[in-house]
Amino acid sequence: METSTIQKIKAVASRLTENRFLNAGHVLEVRAWEGGTMTEIDLHLPEVDVHQWQAVPYIKFKVADFTYRDYTPFGWDADTSTCSLLIDVGHDGPGSKWARLVNTGDAVQYFKIDTTHQTPHATDLVVGMGDASSLAHLLALQQLTLPVSRFAGAAFLPDRTQRKLFSEYFRSPVQILSNVGEVQDWINEQGYCASHSHFYLTGHNGLVSKIRRQLKNIGHQQIKVKGFWS
Repeated sequence: METSTIQKIKAVASRLTENRFLNAGHVLEVRAWEGGTMTEIDLHLPEVDVHQWQAVPYIKFKVADFTYRDYTPFGWDADTSTCSLLIDVGHDGPGSKWARLVNTGDAVQYFKIDTTHQTPHATDLVVGMGDASSLAHLLALQQLTLPVSRFAGAAFLPDRTQRKLFSEYFRSPVQILSNVGEVQDWINEQGYCASHSHFYLTGHNGLVSKIRRQLKNIGHQQIKVKGFWS
């Protein structure tokens, strides 16, 4: 009994300490994609100076007790301090469960907002490549690339519904490929100049490592990588 009481006291103390460092936002709208594999969440983050987002940012959200997951905002508006998330929920995990349960009007908590250190090159072609877990990252990279005509990319979406809905919901030059085996042929077809093209790879660690090797094998060296664990 004494041990249980001490544990409860420690848990309360830890929660109070944790809450001191958390910031709050509110959910404006939630849109679950057909098939249940992706969820869009529109947020209002009143404490955030969105004008400072010059590189692709990420937000470390509290998704369960003492559990955090990083998600990339896209489609942000600095004047209203709003942004959106696009979360792959087609697998089990604390982040997916949190995203599936979030409703319009809910409060959300986040620990910090930081940069992924992926800033689009100022003049050269910017090519973003990723998978379902990094669609928001690709859209954020697109938003930061000015003019947008300097942005190109590809996303690997084996799910047929995801491929269809992404093309319908977003105005983006990102081309949808069904599997990573198509990457080398796709790159060769684009004819990107190795000297003036910069690649930004995001997604599952195994995927980005494979794409990086393929790009290097065909002569591309200007590559930035951010891998995610499952």
